[in-house]
Amino acid sequence: MDLSQLLAQESDTVIERWIAYVRADRRIGSDQAMPDTAVRDSVPDVLKAMVTILSHSQVSDTQTLMSKSLVHGHLRASQGFNPAEIAEEYRLLRKAIFSVLNGSLLKGTVEETLRTVHLINEVVDVAIAFCFQSYMEERLRELEQLHGQLSLVNQELARLLRANQDNLSMLTHEMKTPLTSIIGYADLLLRNGRQNVDPADNLNHFEHIERVVRNGHQLLHLVNDALEFTRSDAGQLKLQLVPTEVRHIIHEVFEIVRPLALARGLEVSIEDEAAPEAVISDPFRLQQILTNLMSNAIRYTRAGSIYLMCHREGSEHWSVTVRDTGIGIAPEHQTQVFDPYARFACDERNTTDGTGLGLAIVAQLVKLLQGEIRLVSEVGIGSTFTVVFPIEVHSSVAQPVAV
Repeated sequence: MDLSQLLAQESDTVIERWIAYVRADRRIGSDQAMPDTAVRDSVPDVLKAMVTILSHSQVSDTQTLMSKSLVHGHLRASQGFNPAEIAEEYRLLRKAIFSVLNGSLLKGTVEETLRTVHLINEVVDVAIAFCFQSYMEERLRELEQLHGQLSLVNQELARLLRANQDNLSMLTHEMKTPLTSIIGYADLLLRNGRQNVDPADNLNHFEHIERVVRNGHQLLHLVNDALEFTRSDAGQLKLQLVPTEVRHIIHEVFEIVRPLALARGLEVSIEDEAAPEAVISDPFRLQQILTNLMSNAIRYTRAGSIYLMCHREGSEHWSVTVRDTGIGIAPEHQTQVFDPYARFACDERNTTDGTGLGLAIVAQLVKLLQGEIRLVSEVGIGSTFTVVFPIEVHSSVAQPVAV
């Protein structure tokens, strides 16, 4: 008796019964929202291949069995089935097949019945094996894809975190010097206000108030500049090129940093006779550079003096030099001193509360202004920073600098 023909004739009945079993099985929940066509999937092709394997006369179509089982596994993985649900599907398929063939199996010989049962079980087991193989391949592919996506997200989150930290650190660093100056002059005004100051000293009071207001405006400018970083072109600094009086900028910087130097008992002097009368530059960025160089020199100088001097460098360039008698920078550290968060000290007594961003900001701004910065330093003797600027910064050449 050849039961393969009976199975071929009753394939639709097997499939419908199998779908009913699957729908009624509470252990399979992933199919609840799926139509019958999606649940059916490639099972009809599996049954067709099974017919050829059961048949005495047909060539066994094991290739179709394997390929369709692989397709079934990929599909079930994409549909969100878990392995237990897939295994339950095949158990119910085996049940549906035997429920349809049961009457005919009982009429056959023992040998034929055993052969048929053995082949059906073997075909279902092979289908399960290939189905699980493709299921795991699909899951691994999804895992690899997810890993790649998570890696990209992690990199982006790390970049955003670094950007936020850098912007916050830069803002904190840039706010420190004008804020210290504001506090210093405000404290001076308060101390003088508590005393019976002679009316003739009112002029000095007005000068102090003017410095407080001026530094307050600079602080506000820095805050507004930090807010620009959070817009669509975040992380980009742009130039505002205008005719700039170099001597005026130098004296502004001198008034800002003088309270810091006085508080540490340091002497600050400037020499600007050789400075150009006017240059085409960004006055605020130029002031940032000089303020950072001066405040950095003060921070790392325990005793002695800070000196700022201007030079002309031919007809197209000019330079400013900031020299201190501070702790100096070791030769092995001089190539890293302009890196963000770089902080070096010769001994524990010379550690500071700086963020390590001052010179990094200076290097970026100098590049933005098409300049060049040079360093000469000796441990225990001091450091000299020289910045060479063009007399005219060209906006067509200047490129935004990421910070």
